Parts: sequence; structure tokens; C-alpha cells
Amino acid sequence: MAAATLLGANMGSAQEKLKIKIGTEGAYAPFNYLDSGGELKGFDIDIAKALCEEMEAECEFVTQEWDGMIPALQAGKFDAIIASMSITEERKQQVDFTDKYYNTPPAIAVPVSSDIKGVTKEDLAGKVIGAQASTTHAAFAEATYTDSTIQLYPTAEEYQLDMANGRLDAVVDDVIVLDEWLDSEGGECCHILDTVTPPVEIYGEGIGIALRKGSDELREKFNAAIKAIRENGKYKEINDKYFAFDVYGG
Repeated sequence: MAAATLLGANMGSAQEKLKIKIGTEGAYAPFNYLDSGGELKGFDIDIAKALCEEMEAECEFVTQEWDGMIPALQAGKFDAIIASMSITEERKQQVDFTDKYYNTPPAIAVPVSSDIKGVTKEDLAGKVIGAQASTTHAAFAEATYTDSTIQLYPTAEEYQLDMANGRLDAVVDDVIVLDEWLDSEGGECCHILDTVTPPVEIYGEGIGIALRKGSDELREKFNAAIKAIRENGKYKEINDKYFAFDVYGG
């Protein structure tokens, strides 16, 4: 009877699903955003769902403003950040990261009427450049364009509005985010001038999933799931839904 009771208890434990709360921003299309019905959509969201399915985990999404993303993770508001967060040395001091799940370059966009011809420090000297605060793009702009004024915004949507209204000379962000925005605008306000070779010391090694320090078991599960969806075709299926090329990168 004791053995039967123990077996029953073990079976009950085995049937319990891993439960994970995932933090994301919901304001960074096409990677993560809220649609008109308030539902989370985007590449990050679909990848997160695929990883949870691969891990046989029950996942719940929590939206969080970008500025407070890491503090919210550390405070236990959620267990993982899947929100296009770059794996950088600075962030590694605060959180642990999985392997990357994509890697795309930054780019500079300018108004269609702009006389700016290139993306060097000299090309943008004296100009006002917009970027989202607390991002690698903001860090890159501040480190590179020291002869320019860097205007920081809480969300990408806010710098996009100022750019469209003529209050900025240029913006820097992920090339895909800029391309998505300009497509939605019909290309009337602005255009992408060029991509930028991302300095590894600022941009790190790609985009990963951030976890609280010491979450070794969860990190291993995510890494195994990332590898699995890359191999079984699920990653490509999601990738091709959003992009015409493999955003996993080199």
C-alpha cells in the first residue's frame, strides 16, 4: 500500500507542467506588440510559444515597460524576458542569458527630404538623433555620435511619432523595426539610409532570453528548446511568417 501511494504521488508530480511567466514589452513591432484587440503578437511571442510547447511548459505573458524590464525580472514579476533583449556584458552583470535566438543589425533612418548622405559620426554631426532609452541602440548612438544631440524615448513608438512630425533629423534602431514602421507609414515620412556594423562591445552576440541569476536549469531547458525548434523546422516556419531571410544571423 505504501509503495502504491508513493507511485501515485510520483505520477502526480510527473504530470505537473512547468509553469513560466514571460515578460515582454508589447511595443516593439514586429517582434512584440499589442494588436487592435489588445492581444500580444510578433516574432518574440511566437518564438516564446514554440519554446514553451517544446518544453511542455505552461506559459503566461506579462507586459512590462522596457525601462523596468530587468528590475521586474529580478523582483520575481516574471521568470524570463523574451523581448528582443541583446546579450551584452553589462546586462550579464545583472541577469543570465540563454543562447541567442536571433541577431539582426541596427540601421539609421532619416526623413525623405533629408540631405544626410551617410551614417558616420561626421555625416550626423550637429543633428538630433532619436533612440529608445535603455537599449543597445541608445548606447551605440551616445558612444558614436558624440557631435550630435541624442534624444531618448521610453518606446520606439514615441520616437517614430517625433520623427514623422519633423522633430528629429535621424533615428537608430533595429533594421527590421525601422522597416516595419516605414512600411506601415507607406514610406511617406522617412526612409532607411543604411545599416550599421554593430560593435560587439555594445551590441553583444545577439538577442537572447534573460533569466534571473542562478536559473541554470531553466536556461538549459530554453537552450535545448531553441536548438530543437531550429532543427525541427518550427523556427523557420515562424521566421518565414515575418521575414524574407533568416534572422538567426551568423
